[in-house]
This record gives sequence, structure tokens and C-alpha cells, in this order.
Amino acid sequence: MDASLQRGRAAFERQAWSEAYAALADADRASPLDAQDLDRLATAAHLIGLDEASADARTRAFQSHVQQGDRVRAAASAIGRVFLIGDRRDREAERSGWETRVERLLEEHGQECAERGFLLCLHARRKAGAGDFDGARELAARAAAIGERLGNADVIAIARHVEGRILLRQQQTAAGLARLDEVMVAIASGEVGPLVTGIVYCSALSACHDLFDLRRAQEWTAALSGWCAAHPDMVPFRGQCLVRRSELLQLHGAWTEAAEEARRACERLSDAFDDAGAALYQHAELCRVRGEFVRAEDAYRAASRAGRRPQPGLALLRLAQGDVAAADAAIRSALHETKVARARVQVLHAAVEILLAAGDLAAARAAARELDEMARRTEAPVLRAAAAHTAGAVALAEGEPRDAVSRLREALDLWQEVPAPYELARVRALMGSAYAALGDVEGARMEIDAAVEVLEQLGARPDVERVSALVAHESAAPSGGLTGREVEVLRQIAAGKTNRAIAAELSISEKTVARHISNIFTKLDLSSRSAATAYAYEHKLL
Repeated sequence: MDASLQRGRAAFERQAWSEAYAALADADRASPLDAQDLDRLATAAHLIGLDEASADARTRAFQSHVQQGDRVRAAASAIGRVFLIGDRRDREAERSGWETRVERLLEEHGQECAERGFLLCLHARRKAGAGDFDGARELAARAAAIGERLGNADVIAIARHVEGRILLRQQQTAAGLARLDEVMVAIASGEVGPLVTGIVYCSALSACHDLFDLRRAQEWTAALSGWCAAHPDMVPFRGQCLVRRSELLQLHGAWTEAAEEARRACERLSDAFDDAGAALYQHAELCRVRGEFVRAEDAYRAASRAGRRPQPGLALLRLAQGDVAAADAAIRSALHETKVARARVQVLHAAVEILLAAGDLAAARAAARELDEMARRTEAPVLRAAAAHTAGAVALAEGEPRDAVSRLREALDLWQEVPAPYELARVRALMGSAYAALGDVEGARMEIDAAVEVLEQLGARPDVERVSALVAHESAAPSGGLTGREVEVLRQIAAGKTNRAIAAELSISEKTVARHISNIFTKLDLSSRSAATAYAYEHKLL
């Protein structure tokens, strides 16, 4: 027991968490550890992802400290239990109970200590949740002052982080992000302990997600990469943090790593109602873009059972499966129900694609306009890119390829800045269609070929099939000086379709169809639909 204990303590000091846990657990099995060693065991277990073992050891440490009359260390153990519970909504009562224990112990102690700073941060979060932002910031400032007087970097980091999140909720974005940046610099420099590092990083990542500030999230992630490499056996990211990291990796084209993070999130959050739904939805999204439709549908349904609305992903799945009517109905419901800004952006982006496929150009235009208005209120490149992307798609459907190219070029530049290879490829495919409509066959082929190459590298099988079909269709040499879109309309005329039917088939307006027909008649020197039909048959365009 003594050898295991000494080995465990030494490993703990070296921050060799797996070794520390194994040795301390061996010693504990031989003879129950004292309170301080139980705290070490709990910390090591938490850091390597053994949450149940950590909770058990921390509870035993708390009980032992109480029996010894050491109120401060008992309060520290109780705070460890609060940190372990985190923001789990299904364990709010348990978290409240541990916080009350901390408060009672520190009242009895009556002196300043780091644990009082942590308690003030917990109270600040509760006040902010109730809408008392000024009171919450005052408590966070008091906590930071305690940390500074005691020279405790963990207390300072938590307090400044809480203050930053409160400022963000008050719409003081620049000031809030500045506070978070300050804390992240301290973390990346190794000034803050591993427990607090994981908590603050995950919360900061969530803040970036809400603000569409993915560049900052990526920068912070890169800054922490060295720190993570120095703790290879540590599990610093958990819960919703894994979901956010998976989304970030997916955006940047690291789909294999994104899938692994989503899988881990699903495993770790299997008993957490809200968080499990988010993890399952992200898993479904990755399956959908890869063409694993059965697995995607199962995951969307599981996410729904766990309380996460499956839209807009499920609607996009129906579109990919060719069920435009189901996709259209689902996305209209989502547009009506979704009010939160972050979620609404995702719904609007998907809605434009689906509504265009359904032939409702007016509704698609309205969705794109709303997304553009939201983008104008922020400097987030991701949101601006999505707005330019959808505006370009609508312009193309309206028969305005030059306007489409202008907005799509804007989207292209912004997606490159992020970078977001999947979205970039989707924009290039639309650019190919726009160039084809302008008669630029070579430009169309270059854009479409570039899009297919990236999509194949990512493993986006449905998009590869869809975009590859454009190569023969959009980049085919036009007949008689007609653009690619005008050839399409001519084919529809020859098939005997009315302007309304052509508009529905090509997802454009009847006004645009009429303009195309006028151009066709002028270019080919035709005077009637029957003459156009004859031309189409004569030149083998059917």
C-alpha cells in the first residue's frame, strides 16, 4: 500500500494522470485513503474521464474532511463535485445541494479563502441566470479580487471567465470577448490548473458557437493544442464541448476527427437528456453529408427522442433522398417554430436550398433576405458567407447569373477565409451553373471539377453524385448561342410544358421563364413554341 501510495503521489505531482489514478486506486483498495489522497484520486479520475470513480472519491474525501473538522478542504471537495456535475440540466437539484454545502461550510469558517471565490462565481452564474447581470458582475469582480489577493490563478480564471460570459449576455460583445481572451491567454500559458482549463475552454468554445465567431474558437483550439499534447492521457473536453469541437472539425473539413468527437460525445452524454440530443444530432449531420442515410435517420430520430429538434438536418436528408415534398413541409414548420438566432440561421440556410428545389422562389428569396439582414448585424465571416451563398443561389434561380456570380464570389472568399471546404465546394458548384448560364463553358467546367475534387476528398458522396451530374449538363456546349439554362428551357418547351410547369421543374419564376423564352426566340429567329419544338428536334436537344 505504501509503495502504491508513494508512486501515486509522485505521478500526481508530475501530472501523469493515468499512472496516478492506477497507483492511488491500488493503494485505496489495499487500505482506504485519507481525505487528501482521495482528493488526488478524484482529480486524476476526472482528468482521464472516469467520472463515476471521481464522484465517488470526491464524496468520500468530503465526508472525511467534515469528520476531521476541516471545513475549507471539505468545501473544496464539494466544489469539485459541482464542477463534475457541470451544467447538466438533469442534475440541477444535486448541484444545488452541493453548492449549499459549500456555502454552509464557508459561513462556519468565516475567513477568506479560494473556495469563497469559487462560491461567489457560482452565485454570480445563478444571478445572471435570473437576469440580474449587474449583481452577477459585482460578485464575479469580488471573486477575482479574492483570487488576486491570494495569488490563486484558478479563481481568477473562473471569475474573469464568468464576468466575460455575463458581458456577452448583456450584448457587450467586445468587452466580453476581451475577458475571455484574457483568460484563454492564461490557460494557454499553463498558469491555470487542468480542471479549470477544461471548464473554461469548453465554455469559451460554446460562446464562440453562439456568436458565430469560429475563427476565435479555432485560434483558441490551436493555442491549447500544445497544452493538450503535454497531457496525452487527459480527457480535457467533455459534454457539450465535444459537440462544439465536432462541429468545428466538420466545418474545417476534418470529418474523420469530427465523427470521432461526435461518437465520444454520444457515449459520454448517453444519460443526459438535452446534451445527448445535441450529440446525436451532430452524429446524424455527419452521416447525412457522407450519404449514410439510414444511420442518419436513426440518429435524427434518437436526437428527437432526447429532446433535440431534428431540423433542419432531417429536412435536408429528405431532400437528399429525393422527397422534396417532405423536405418542403418540414422546413416550413421549422421556419415557423425556430426563433433563437443561432438555430434560425441554420434553418434559413437550409430553407433556401429546399424552397428553391420545391419551386417556391418567393419564399426562398424571403429566407435569403432575412439571413442577409442577420449577417449585416454582425462581422462573423461564417454568417456573412452563408448569407452571400444563399443570395447567390436565389439570384441564379431568378435567371440573373451575373448577380449570382457576384454574391457567390463573395461567399467563396469568405468560406476560404474560415476555411470551410465543404461549403466552399458547394459554392463552386453553383458558380459552375452560373457560368454555364452565361455561356462560359470552360469556366463552368473548371468550377464544377474543382467542387467535385474537394467533395470526393471529404467523402460527401451525395454531393459528388449531384455535382458530377452538372458536368455533362451545365458545361455542355450551348446550341445556337443559347446559354445552358436557355437550352434547358428549350427542352421543356419541346416537351410541351407550360411556362408554369417549366418554372416548377427548373425552380425559377414564371417571369424568368418568359425572359428565357424571349431570348431563345430572338437568338434562333423563331416566332412560336412549335417552331422552337421543331428546332429542338432538328438539333437533337431532346
